[in-house]
Amino acid sequence: MITANAGETRKVGRTLGDSLKPGDVLAITGPLGAGKTVFAQGVAESLDIREAVTSPTYTIISEYEGRMPLYHMDLYRLGTPDEFTWLGVEEMLNGNGISLIEWSEKAGEELPERTISVRIEIEADDGRIITIIRPEEAAA
Repeated sequence: MITANAGETRKVGRTLGDSLKPGDVLAITGPLGAGKTVFAQGVAESLDIREAVTSPTYTIISEYEGRMPLYHMDLYRLGTPDEFTWLGVEEMLNGNGISLIEWSEKAGEELPERTISVRIEIEADDGRIITIIRPEEAAA
């Protein structure tokens, strides 16, 4: 789908967030400035999270409480998939919350098979192309 601005990108995140269930994992990829955190803010809104959601680039993981916990991860600063494993996120990935991972390509093959892939590409100006692939679609 194509969005024209950050508000529409946030709305797509909110719509996807409405369909998520405990234990879902979102792997978000896209270039710097594509809107990964804006998309994450939409997901957080759908989970009734009242806190301001910002990119956890330096903390790597931020946890938010809503109708389900949101584990917001930013792997931008990681060098290898082993570093992702060393973070000890297995409990989060297999827990009762939503794991949302920006720069998820840095996790290599360490994400569960049930992971929902979200690719955000920059279109002209503020536009974005957002592709969402659920695991059952990827296997087809």
